Amino acid sequence: MFSYRHAFHAGNHADVLKHFIAVECIDYMRQKDVAFWYIDTHAGAGGYALDSKWADKTGEFETGIGRLWARDDLPPALADYVTLVREFNPDGKLRYYPGSPYFALQLLGDRDRLRLFEMHPTEQEVLRENFEAQGREVARRTMIFGADGFAGLKTILPPASRRAFTLIDPSYEDKRDYTRATQTVQEGLDRFPTGMYAVWYPLVQRREAAQLPERMKRLTINGQPIKNWVHAALTVCNPVPGGLGLHGSGMFIVNPPYMLQDTLKTTLPYLVKTLGQDKGAQFLLEGRQN
Repeated sequence: MFSYRHAFHAGNHADVLKHFIAVECIDYMRQKDVAFWYIDTHAGAGGYALDSKWADKTGEFETGIGRLWARDDLPPALADYVTLVREFNPDGKLRYYPGSPYFALQLLGDRDRLRLFEMHPTEQEVLRENFEAQGREVARRTMIFGADGFAGLKTILPPASRRAFTLIDPSYEDKRDYTRATQTVQEGLDRFPTGMYAVWYPLVQRREAAQLPERMKRLTINGQPIKNWVHAALTVCNPVPGGLGLHGSGMFIVNPPYMLQDTLKTTLPYLVKTLGQDKGAQFLLEGRQN
């Protein structure tokens, strides 16, 4: 059972950026032979139908995952991401798009755990049904909380294994989400300073969107400014006159994989070329690693 609430936007350019970076982070976590948690503060329904009337109405996936689906020149990081999308479409046709929890589920090992928050009742119900369909073993490793992920994260940190990757990607329909996202990471760092945290945000003509990465740079660990972070943003087109619409998105990662910035140096230019819609297409990449 797949959700249609996100189907308007599932698989678009913002999902491509968010999910290929998340896959890189999760893959890095699993390289060490120690269990870890995948935590999602806004898990959604887990999977989305792209051949529904909702997705067909906007066709956003066609200018996102659709442009990568048949390519044979993908950089390694994008190839890994597209392979996971293909596993979600075993008949070889792009019909469904996995949400963040399903990308994680495909990568996690038997000892690893998923902790998923989803507050919307309909999305939560579909998420539970989707994961129950995966069988007892997946159910044993997964906890789904029908709660506010911003508030809920601090109640489960630190994990017993002292290793976790947390994805924070609210809708930002409420402008308070920008502030809450930053505060949630700070609260996480106060409880679990060695955790990896990734915040996705939209590029829209809104002051809060421009301020979010700058506020993230001012986060602290034990009273000192964070020393390890990467900020990547992908713009696919010029902003629409009038201030409406999504012209790109960004990811800010605290305690990122040490090779992530190098990976993004080769992958982001490819995405600009492949997903760009006009001359406004560009990328931003910055970071600090000690």
